[in-house]
Amino acid sequence: MKQPELDRFDRRILAELQADGRISNQLLAEKVGLSPAACWRRVRTLEEEGVIQGYSARLDPEKLGQGLCVLVNLSLQRHTIDSTAGIEREVRSYPEVLQCFAVTGNADFVLRVVVPDMASYDRFLNEKIFTLTGIANVHSNFALREIKNTHSVPVAD
Repeated sequence: MKQPELDRFDRRILAELQADGRISNQLLAEKVGLSPAACWRRVRTLEEEGVIQGYSARLDPEKLGQGLCVLVNLSLQRHTIDSTAGIEREVRSYPEVLQCFAVTGNADFVLRVVVPDMASYDRFLNEKIFTLTGIANVHSNFALREIKNTHSVPVAD
């Protein structure tokens, strides 16, 4: 996939939008040194090219009663396209799973899961993870505290 050519204005726009996705076009244009029309066109182009994938609000899981964060390592019994695709499809459907990565190393997948408490995590394991076909091993790591959690991608000039 071809990467779009980003100049310093595009990079500034991306940095500003990552810091505040609700910024007005007028203020964004002022901050990056463009006219509002030119800024709007660039933002639209970045969206159309898929550089900007969307906008969302960051929520505090604890304030929503989802205070237990677990990093779950899944290892597969066998590595086939069909079994992997099935697991990926199922995991995507679980609202408790915020992120899922196919990885190398000691596991095949790493999931970031949030649930209210240990009893909820036990139900999640028994009703969802342990019912997946082809899972050989599940290893859970419980987060003690969050040190850094960002979705901002470096866009240096």
